[in-house]
Amino acid sequence: MKVKSILAEKGTFVATIAPEASVSELCALLTEHNIGAAVVSPDGTTVVGIASERDVVRAVAQQGSAALEGPVAGLMTEVVAVCDPSNSTDDLMVTMTARRIRHVPVVADDALTGIISIGDVVRVTVAELQEEKATLLGYITS
Repeated sequence: MKVKSILAEKGTFVATIAPEASVSELCALLTEHNIGAAVVSPDGTTVVGIASERDVVRAVAQQGSAALEGPVAGLMTEVVAVCDPSNSTDDLMVTMTARRIRHVPVVADDALTGIISIGDVVRVTVAELQEEKATLLGYITS
Protein backbone atom coordinates (compact mmCIF):
# COMPACT_ATOMS: atom_id res chain seq x y z
CA MET A 1 0.00 0.00 0.00
CA LYS A 2 1.15 3.54 -0.68
CA VAL A 3 1.56 6.29 1.91
CA LYS A 4 -1.02 8.45 0.11
CA SER A 5 -3.63 5.70 0.64
CA ILE A 6 -2.88 5.54 4.35
CA LEU A 7 -3.20 9.33 4.64
CA ALA A 8 -6.49 9.21 2.74
CA GLU A 9 -7.81 6.85 5.43
CA LYS A 10 -6.32 8.38 8.58
CA GLY A 11 -6.13 12.03 7.62
CA THR A 12 -3.30 14.48 7.24
CA PHE A 13 -3.21 16.10 10.69
CA VAL A 14 0.32 16.47 12.04
CA ALA A 15 1.08 17.88 15.48
CA THR A 16 3.85 20.43 15.08
CA ILE A 17 5.78 22.49 17.59
CA ALA A 18 8.16 25.41 17.20
CA PRO A 19 11.84 24.74 17.94
CA GLU A 20 11.87 27.47 20.61
CA ALA A 21 8.88 26.01 22.49
CA SER A 22 9.67 24.44 25.85
CA VAL A 23 9.90 20.72 26.41
CA SER A 24 6.98 21.12 28.85
CA GLU A 25 4.90 22.48 25.96
CA LEU A 26 5.97 19.48 23.89
CA CYS A 27 4.81 17.11 26.65
CA ALA A 28 1.45 18.90 26.80
CA LEU A 29 1.06 18.61 23.01
CA LEU A 30 1.89 14.91 23.01
CA THR A 31 -0.57 14.32 25.84
CA GLU A 32 -3.32 16.42 24.27
CA HIS A 33 -3.22 14.45 21.02
CA ASN A 34 -2.28 11.09 22.59
CA ILE A 35 0.71 10.74 20.26
CA GLY A 36 4.33 9.71 20.61
CA ALA A 37 6.08 12.37 18.53
CA ALA A 38 5.65 15.86 17.11
CA VAL A 39 7.28 17.37 14.06
CA VAL A 40 9.42 20.38 14.91
CA SER A 41 8.57 23.16 12.50
CA PRO A 42 8.84 26.94 12.66
CA ASP A 43 5.91 27.40 10.26
CA GLY A 44 3.88 24.17 10.26
CA THR A 45 5.15 23.06 6.85
CA THR A 46 8.97 23.01 7.05
CA VAL A 47 10.45 20.01 8.87
CA VAL A 48 13.49 20.98 10.97
CA GLY A 49 13.31 18.08 13.40
CA ILE A 50 11.18 15.58 15.24
CA ALA A 51 10.76 15.23 19.00
CA SER A 52 9.45 12.07 20.63
CA GLU A 53 8.60 10.79 24.07
CA ARG A 54 11.89 8.90 23.93
CA ASP A 55 13.77 12.18 23.38
CA VAL A 56 12.06 13.69 26.43
CA VAL A 57 12.93 10.71 28.62
CA ARG A 58 16.58 10.86 27.56
CA ALA A 59 16.77 14.60 28.25
CA VAL A 60 15.20 14.24 31.70
CA ALA A 61 17.53 11.32 32.51
CA GLN A 62 20.55 13.46 31.59
CA GLN A 63 19.48 16.89 32.88
CA GLY A 64 16.77 16.21 35.42
CA SER A 65 13.61 18.30 35.57
CA ALA A 66 15.49 21.32 34.20
CA ALA A 67 15.19 19.69 30.77
CA LEU A 68 11.47 20.46 30.81
CA GLU A 69 12.13 24.19 30.67
CA GLY A 70 14.65 23.96 27.84
CA PRO A 71 13.76 24.41 24.18
CA VAL A 72 12.55 21.55 22.02
CA ALA A 73 15.45 22.31 19.68
CA GLY A 74 17.79 21.07 22.42
CA LEU A 75 16.47 17.52 22.33
CA MET A 76 14.94 17.05 18.88
CA THR A 77 16.34 14.73 16.25
CA GLU A 78 17.61 17.02 13.49
CA VAL A 79 18.26 14.44 10.78
CA VAL A 80 14.70 13.36 10.05
CA ALA A 81 13.79 10.42 7.85
CA VAL A 82 10.92 11.60 5.66
CA CYS A 83 8.91 9.88 2.96
CA ASP A 84 6.93 10.82 -0.11
CA PRO A 85 3.23 10.04 -0.61
CA SER A 86 4.25 7.60 -3.37
CA ASN A 87 6.39 5.47 -1.02
CA SER A 88 5.09 2.03 -0.09
CA THR A 89 4.62 0.54 3.36
CA ASP A 90 7.47 -1.84 2.50
CA ASP A 91 9.75 1.19 2.03
CA LEU A 92 8.62 2.55 5.40
CA MET A 93 9.22 -0.76 7.18
CA VAL A 94 12.79 -0.83 5.91
CA THR A 95 13.41 2.78 6.98
CA MET A 96 11.77 2.40 10.38
CA THR A 97 13.64 -0.81 11.14
CA ALA A 98 17.02 0.41 9.93
CA ARG A 99 16.79 3.74 11.77
CA ARG A 100 14.92 2.36 14.82
CA ILE A 101 12.22 5.01 14.53
CA ARG A 102 8.46 4.93 14.92
CA HIS A 103 7.32 8.07 13.08
CA VAL A 104 8.06 9.28 9.54
CA PRO A 105 6.81 12.67 8.35
CA VAL A 106 5.38 12.76 4.83
CA VAL A 107 6.75 15.59 2.69
CA ALA A 108 5.55 16.56 -0.78
CA ASP A 109 6.81 19.59 -2.71
CA ASP A 110 8.96 20.57 0.30
CA ALA A 111 5.90 20.81 2.57
CA LEU A 112 4.76 18.62 5.45
CA THR A 113 1.61 16.77 4.35
CA GLY A 114 1.18 14.05 6.97
CA ILE A 115 2.89 11.59 9.27
CA ILE A 116 2.99 7.80 9.31
CA SER A 117 3.53 5.84 12.51
CA ILE A 118 4.67 2.27 12.99
CA GLY A 119 1.09 1.56 14.13
CA ASP A 120 -0.21 2.71 10.75
CA VAL A 121 2.22 0.41 8.96
CA VAL A 122 1.35 -2.57 11.16
CA ARG A 123 -2.40 -2.00 10.72
CA VAL A 124 -2.10 -1.90 6.92
CA THR A 125 0.24 -4.90 6.80
CA VAL A 126 -2.09 -7.01 8.96
CA ALA A 127 -5.08 -6.05 6.78
CA GLU A 128 -3.16 -7.01 3.62
CA LEU A 129 -2.14 -10.35 5.15
CA GLN A 130 -5.71 -11.11 6.22
CA GLU A 131 -6.97 -10.35 2.71
CA GLU A 132 -4.28 -12.56 1.18
CA LYS A 133 -5.13 -15.38 3.60
CA ALA A 134 -8.84 -15.15 2.72
CA THR A 135 -8.03 -15.24 -0.98
CA LEU A 136 -5.77 -18.28 -0.60
CA LEU A 137 -8.31 -20.11 1.56
CA GLY A 138 -10.98 -19.35 -1.02
CA TYR A 139 -8.75 -20.75 -3.75
CA ILE A 140 -7.93 -23.90 -1.78
CA THR A 141 -11.51 -24.65 -0.75
CA SER A 142 -13.04 -23.95 -4.17
